[in-house]
Amino acid sequence: MKIPIAKITLSLVLVLAAACGQARDLKVEGLRCEYLVNPLGVDSPQPRLSWTLDAKERGQVQTAYQLLVASSPEALRKNQGDWWDTGKVKSDQTIQIVYAGKPLRSGTRVFWKVRVWDKDGRVSAWSEPAFWQMGLLEAKDWQARWIGDRAELPPVIPPKTYKDAERYDAQPATMLRKHFDVSAKVRRAMLHTSALGAYEVRLNGRRVGDHILAPEWTDYHTRVQYQSYDVTALLRPGVNVLGALLGDGWYAGR
Repeated sequence: MKIPIAKITLSLVLVLAAACGQARDLKVEGLRCEYLVNPLGVDSPQPRLSWTLDAKERGQVQTAYQLLVASSPEALRKNQGDWWDTGKVKSDQTIQIVYAGKPLRSGTRVFWKVRVWDKDGRVSAWSEPAFWQMGLLEAKDWQARWIGDRAELPPVIPPKTYKDAERYDAQPATMLRKHFDVSAKVRRAMLHTSALGAYEVRLNGRRVGDHILAPEWTDYHTRVQYQSYDVTALLRPGVNVLGALLGDGWYAGR
């Protein structure tokens, strides 16, 4: 029986193409910027990027990667890294890849994705896109001012009994409120918040974020931490109301 030469040749070509094709069993997942998923308020001008690999084949490893950072989801879908395109980088590193693209400005939101090559030189599919947004990098970027309760606090007298301690700690939290108007369609609204003490913020009656005892402990002689929130979905046309509860916290606890 004669076997057609054309079929044997075609089979060899298909095998070679598969060996050099896509690594379908290798996925890039868990994209993180500064160890966070889609973080807001990133203060590092050169944030560190990381990802994880999921492979069905035992002994699979990354031998190279390509990372794209783009100014919009549309550019990223077109595989255009207009902020940063690493090209193919031969490396097995998957953590702490330092951003080395265009300089990042305060409030910039960028979108990124990764693909990798496996031990056989096959390339994976692109990861699902992720993003990060820069915080307020310069002092001049802050347009707010400190506010609080002007009322005089009672003198601090150390408690001597349990009942004294109850009265000592029963000072009510300061409640702050301000309204403002929204007269046009809002593309994105960010709220950058901090406090000398502990705070909780609400916008139009809905709580902003899920932090407990924000802005968390810090050495107030050295720095004051802040949080960034995307509050676009909480805004409405017309009058909006921003409210806050302010407690002593570690800053002025009695």
